[in-house]
Amino acid sequence: MEVELQSPGGLQRVLRVSVPAERYDEAVDKRLRQIGTRARVPGFRPGKAPLKVIRQQYGDQARADAISELVRETWPQAVQEADVNPAGQPSFEVDDESEGQALVYNATFEVYPEITLSDLDKVAVERPVADVTDEDVDRLVQNLRQSKRRLETVSRAAQEGDSVRIDFEGRIDGETFTGGSGENQEVEIGAGRFLPDLEQGLIGHPAGETFDVPVQFPEDYQAEDLRGKAATFSVTMKEVNEIHLPEIDEEFLKAHGVDADAGEEGLRQKCRDALQREQTKASRNKLKGAVMDQLLELHSFDVPQAMLDDEIQRLRQETAARFNAAQLSAEQLQQMIPDELLQPQAQRRVSLGLLLGELIKQHEIELDQQRLDSTIDELSAEYEDPEQVKQYYRSNQQAIQGIRAMVIEEQVVDHILGHATVSDKTVPLQELLNDRQAG
Repeated sequence: MEVELQSPGGLQRVLRVSVPAERYDEAVDKRLRQIGTRARVPGFRPGKAPLKVIRQQYGDQARADAISELVRETWPQAVQEADVNPAGQPSFEVDDESEGQALVYNATFEVYPEITLSDLDKVAVERPVADVTDEDVDRLVQNLRQSKRRLETVSRAAQEGDSVRIDFEGRIDGETFTGGSGENQEVEIGAGRFLPDLEQGLIGHPAGETFDVPVQFPEDYQAEDLRGKAATFSVTMKEVNEIHLPEIDEEFLKAHGVDADAGEEGLRQKCRDALQREQTKASRNKLKGAVMDQLLELHSFDVPQAMLDDEIQRLRQETAARFNAAQLSAEQLQQMIPDELLQPQAQRRVSLGLLLGELIKQHEIELDQQRLDSTIDELSAEYEDPEQVKQYYRSNQQAIQGIRAMVIEEQVVDHILGHATVSDKTVPLQELLNDRQAG
């Protein structure tokens, strides 16, 4: 068998494989004999037709089957002889299949890029850190009380701190605009979840009243076409509710896993501990993201299109699952979530995957079994029956592979940080946690 490797450009390779005529003819004859054992040919008993007759009637089918079998058999050997590492499945094209001649086919594929790792000492990142303040604890305790709040409908006019239900329609220069209307919207006055002018404009109006509220959109409003513009909202007040928060009593403490003897201080300590864990996790995630960004900035290389296509498909399926759209056909998903929308994220994922793989190989980073076990323990501790969850992870190959990948990725990040310049930057806790949620 002869093998010739061609490089048209970039990561694309063409492997031209020539299978000797004798092997090709033998494969065709073998298929003809197999067909002949079951072929029904007029004038002959089943399986008794001469090979010449079988060749006349079934020659094309025998050649097609033989070619398919030979390509399947010779492709791995050809790859080994050419010393290449295909990224994705090749496309095959038969160049010569003439009887009595060598079978020649071309396999077109991409290879993995050659990555020259940059000096890790060039990595310089900021680690955001935040102190958990009494105000942060107050806010979390208040949120816990808000989650158990009770609403009481009142006949008075709305005031700061009330929860109201409204219909509204906004206009700019007399024209309605996208996203400017709503029905039965609940608004907590003063919570800052709606436009400030709109929230404040609700004060002083009882249920049943319809009124106009002038609103000035902020200059940094998320919708660019509305930034800085003046609008008028027609509002119908449908219901005014007074908010009653629960007392931090024995029942409330018990509902949040705090012993009654620990009292409110015990609840606050539990909240402080939870916020500290969230701070640590968010800081680590931000630092990890900064490391990944730096890796991408320091390295430039082509990415195999086949890997990008596979990643785009995975991202599309993930997105469909999040929006309960998995029942849609592939064509419908393609229209709803086009490749262009997923391309940047796919490019990032594939590039980072290749970079991390090269780091693991060149720096000989091996999975830390103790760290893997600790991670499984941490993940399992969040469930009612940790031992059952641990058993599930260890018996489910797909689940354990995901955790293994996560752990070794963390090890790679730690390895990079061991060489990088890391400086701490103090930020408010709310800013750090909000950045994590936005990401």
